[in-house]
Amino acid sequence: MTAFEPKNPGYRAAAIAMFDGQPAMRSLGITIVRLGPAEVELAMLHSPEFTQQNGFIHAGIITAGLDNACGVAAFTLMPHKADILTVEFKTTLLAPARGTRFVFRAEVVKPGRTLTFCEARVFAEHEGKTTLIATMTGTLMAMLPRVAASPEVRASRA
Repeated sequence: MTAFEPKNPGYRAAAIAMFDGQPAMRSLGITIVRLGPAEVELAMLHSPEFTQQNGFIHAGIITAGLDNACGVAAFTLMPHKADILTVEFKTTLLAPARGTRFVFRAEVVKPGRTLTFCEARVFAEHEGKTTLIATMTGTLMAMLPRVAASPEVRASRA
């Protein structure tokens, strides 16, 4: 992976605070395992509450973990006071989500001023084996604070 430089020297604390501010991740029991510039690893234990009719973790839950992993990885490169929003993603489901633990790994492929492109993978740990069960490509948008226009500019727009 190419080494990307965070724009925010406090990226680590900012990314953890952003992640911790998401009730959805707490509800799913997803936690940060490893965090660095442009990359993250999240994990979730199996829970019967998140299964579909065949006992596998529902694809929507897997997709939520992948999306969040992409978001955290992208967020580590964003400037101070930026926020983040997913604008698109594609998920490919490769195997049933059967396991006792699920590990979501994401990395930034191409950062930009506004849009960042990421890739993620989720692995299931089951009976001593680790299986790649899904991949995601995602585009995330930096939501930057808006600068107020000067009185002159506001008057010219009126």
